[in-house]
Amino acid sequence: MIDTPAQLPRKLLQIEEETKNLNFDMPSERLTGAILRSLAASKPDGTLLELGTGTGLSAAWILDGLGSNAQLTSIEVDSGVAAVAKKAFADDGRFHLVIEDGADWLSRADGSYDFIFADAMPGKYENFERAWDLLSLGGLYVCDDMLPQPNWPEGHEKRVEAFVDMLDNMNGAAVTKLSWATGICVVTRTA
Repeated sequence: MIDTPAQLPRKLLQIEEETKNLNFDMPSERLTGAILRSLAASKPDGTLLELGTGTGLSAAWILDGLGSNAQLTSIEVDSGVAAVAKKAFADDGRFHLVIEDGADWLSRADGSYDFIFADAMPGKYENFERAWDLLSLGGLYVCDDMLPQPNWPEGHEKRVEAFVDMLDNMNGAAVTKLSWATGICVVTRTA
């Protein structure tokens, strides 16, 4: 087996090129995307949430795994980088982009989600409990960047360690930690 996705989402190459042109230094990589697509496919007509749209690289993979009745709400504070995603998915009625600080959005969010991909501080290191409250029973909470990254600020490793330890000790959750891509945690809500 080769760690290379066999099929790429339709809009991925366009988004990758625009991401490169923006010099955006926090893009999700293809291996992360491949597992997101597979996990999202388990919720084909679900309601999904992405915290941290960036330029839409992860959204491309998530959408590629979904059916026509699914809904992906994606939250991004930076309208400049999110413009790439907005343009790429303008014709996809499943994609709903919200330009807002994730913590502010989480403080008002209601409803439930079958799948949450936390790729930003809000929903992961900040306001995790609020994001968890939005996850439905049997829902998947996914986060990446759990292995050391060259762009981590000083002291961030301790924050990651504490977060993973918290996940490991949660009640009502089945946790899988994967040394895949940038380090992935997949948490299923069991209670």
